[in-house]
Amino acid sequence: MAKITFPVEASHIMMFARAVGDDNPVYHDAAAAKDTEAGGIIAPPTFVQGVAQFDPDYHLRPKAGEKWFGSGKTASGVEGKPSSSGGLHAEQHYEYHRHIRPGDVLTVETKPGRTWEKESKRAGKLTFRERITEYRDQNGELVITARGVGVTTERPVDQG
Repeated sequence: MAKITFPVEASHIMMFARAVGDDNPVYHDAAAAKDTEAGGIIAPPTFVQGVAQFDPDYHLRPKAGEKWFGSGKTASGVEGKPSSSGGLHAEQHYEYHRHIRPGDVLTVETKPGRTWEKESKRAGKLTFRERITEYRDQNGELVITARGVGVTTERPVDQG
């Protein structure tokens, strides 16, 4: 992923919190949030996943004028089975260096991390790949470090 920059607005924080069903006032009520340990409105822990909406190449977002498989029960445009990388998202870890607040402008960069292998009786060699994503603020200071691990199999899992 190329470097992506996105602004953090109070309305983004409020809508994200509502979308995940979290009505904590620290995510939307400035007066109530002022009296908390955070001292003001902050973003929910997984808010940074919203960066995908600022990535023009995000593969799960529909694009105007293009057919899209979608995430519903039935296909919404693409004929046949959607393509798959054969991979699985295995782990996700976040390290928080400080709260994200309205007014921040985050720059996001993803880099490869470690790669390792294990042997599986049912799927052969499992290859694990770590991706490290750094979220830095407008001053270049590290705000969040995210580590995700994906796994691919050597062969389809034997259902027997």
